[in-house]
Amino acid sequence: MVGSFPKIVIAAADGARAEVYAHGAHVTSWIPAGDTERLFLSSRSDFAPGRAIRGGVPVIFPQFATEGPLPKHGFARTTPWDLVSSSPEGADVAEARFRLASSPATQTIWPHAFTAELNVAAQGRLLELTLSVTNTGSTPFTFTCALHTYLRVDDARAAHIGGLRGHTYRDATAGGVHRAEESDDVAIIGEVNRIYFNVSSPLTVQEPHRITTIDMQGFTDVVVWNPGPAGAALSDMEPNGHLHMLCVEAAAIGTPITLQPSDRWSGSQRLLAR
Repeated sequence: MVGSFPKIVIAAADGARAEVYAHGAHVTSWIPAGDTERLFLSSRSDFAPGRAIRGGVPVIFPQFATEGPLPKHGFARTTPWDLVSSSPEGADVAEARFRLASSPATQTIWPHAFTAELNVAAQGRLLELTLSVTNTGSTPFTFTCALHTYLRVDDARAAHIGGLRGHTYRDATAGGVHRAEESDDVAIIGEVNRIYFNVSSPLTVQEPHRITTIDMQGFTDVVVWNPGPAGAALSDMEPNGHLHMLCVEAAAIGTPITLQPSDRWSGSQRLLAR
């Protein structure tokens, strides 16, 4: 626990483990079996009510970034979730499920009835995160979302992302211009802030000594973000923190999701450490 923020640790029989805070249902640590930490968490993260944790896997819902009238990235990442269930220590698969339901507080910001659930599962070299949203109201609603995954890297300048060639992306660092990716291996040079649309193939984040494979179901888009040296201006980013993080995020942005009453949507992101 940090301050008043409760945390749950889940551990599988093979040694895989993850840590999740109820605040935002926020995964802050993933250690695959026989490995070391694979998620970045800033040592200057704010663990305070109403503030987002810098690193790990923030849950972005019901709005990505500032693309709408809500606060940046919506409210899910800064709202306490309820722990629904967790596996006993030493289970074959370490799992925890969290739930966030609409409340008077959320409906003041976003006037819709919903239930969101995040399931976290770790086993062996795999971490799987599944976000589900159900419309529990009587009218349809539309949302965007993402699993804002901060991968820990030794040096972002030496990391490359494979699997994006030919996909159209929107480049926020160039004023939102749309381009087609021409590289087989996307390098992280300076600030990178892109949304790649309609990505179906698995991705790889390759470093000189290791690889992380990323696969998605239900999500259609991928966000690639590293603030570059400008990250030093972020009050909750540690010095040179940008060199040790790379966000590769499963997202649904280009085509927002619309749910009719009683409809349910689900999307998952699988991280495999190699």
